[in-house]
Amino acid sequence: MKSKLTSILLILLSIAMQISVNAQSENISFSGYVRNYTGALTSSPNDFTIVQNTFNLNIEKRTDKIGFKVNPFLYHYFDKELDLGLREAYVDMYFKNFDLRVGRQQIIWGKAEGVFITDVVSPKDLREFLLPDFDEIRMGITAFKLNYYLGNSSIEAVWSPVFIPTQMPENESIWAPKMIFPMSPEFDYSHSEVKPSLKNSELFVRYASMGSKIDFELVGGTFFYDDPAMNITRTIDPSTMQLSGLIVKPEYNRVNMAGGSFSKVLGGFVLRGEGAFYNGRYFQTSDPMVKGSVIEKDNLHYMAGLDYTLGGVKLSSQIVQEYIIDYEEGISNQEFENTMTFLAKKDYLREKLWLELFAYVGLNNGDALVRPKVSYAFADGFDVQAGANLFFGDNGRFGQYDKNDMVYLKLKYGF
Repeated sequence: MKSKLTSILLILLSIAMQISVNAQSENISFSGYVRNYTGALTSSPNDFTIVQNTFNLNIEKRTDKIGFKVNPFLYHYFDKELDLGLREAYVDMYFKNFDLRVGRQQIIWGKAEGVFITDVVSPKDLREFLLPDFDEIRMGITAFKLNYYLGNSSIEAVWSPVFIPTQMPENESIWAPKMIFPMSPEFDYSHSEVKPSLKNSELFVRYASMGSKIDFELVGGTFFYDDPAMNITRTIDPSTMQLSGLIVKPEYNRVNMAGGSFSKVLGGFVLRGEGAFYNGRYFQTSDPMVKGSVIEKDNLHYMAGLDYTLGGVKLSSQIVQEYIIDYEEGISNQEFENTMTFLAKKDYLREKLWLELFAYVGLNNGDALVRPKVSYAFADGFDVQAGANLFFGDNGRFGQYDKNDMVYLKLKYGF
């Protein structure tokens, strides 16, 4: 393992050195960061939830007609195998009225902060829940992306030949979702693969307009929902006719989505909105022994947000709601699920010192995730960040992690 790590680091170092030597003559730019991220639980025995060393490198070049970007990253943990990945690796081609991007890329849609509504093109890495930075939560996909420009408007079409699902925590992780079964289940992943084919490819389209009075997007897509439906079957002991086991089969299903988002300046305020209609989603049931494990329903997901500044403090709040159409009793989700977010941010010392508080509040279950942090630009390129992730409640999306309160420290050098 040590020899493998050394080889990888030497390769990355040689790439960086070669780029540094040729950057000026070849118009190649490189940037990135090195970071240590250490977090510990606040409850006894105060275990370290994460000790992560990160190397992130961006290699880019642009000309009038073509460009490229490569973004490899390396995560080193004290208790896991080395995680070497490629967040982006694409080629850009520039034409008179349109651009074409081909390769692995991150694609961001929508106006919501910390919430995924129409932002569905890039799948998510949820191995550490919603705690990493969002540029690390969003995963790259292999896609062909065409942007056609019409004055202040543009049409974007994305075609992806390969489906990439959400990365979920391992069963032993403290971030594994709490699923209640009458007995320990057996997992069968034979139906969880979506084979690459034209039939299984994904298509997304967006129309965006930027005006002096309002910015808005209209979006649509047909794609596989990134989170699996858990099909549960039971086995019966023929001698006793009693329940003897459960088999859980994760399966990904295609959905169709249409929606949009907007932002508008109103005096000293910025009003934001976003919404999406999903056709063909599958929801888990609370009693799979009675109604079956999943039910197909359409649903709406929407948000209204307001941003403003008061006394030098940047404030933002959002109300988010999910509504299951034609709701039936027995679905694990409630018919209406309501969440609020709140952000307060203030800088000092000419933007060297930042104080920030971000919170998710689950209104249905009275649970929350509160994230205070302080960041200080200690020197040019060097940042120190200290913060906490505090969970409240007994149930719900955030309350299920009530025992996972943690404090953390990040030391980051960007170049």
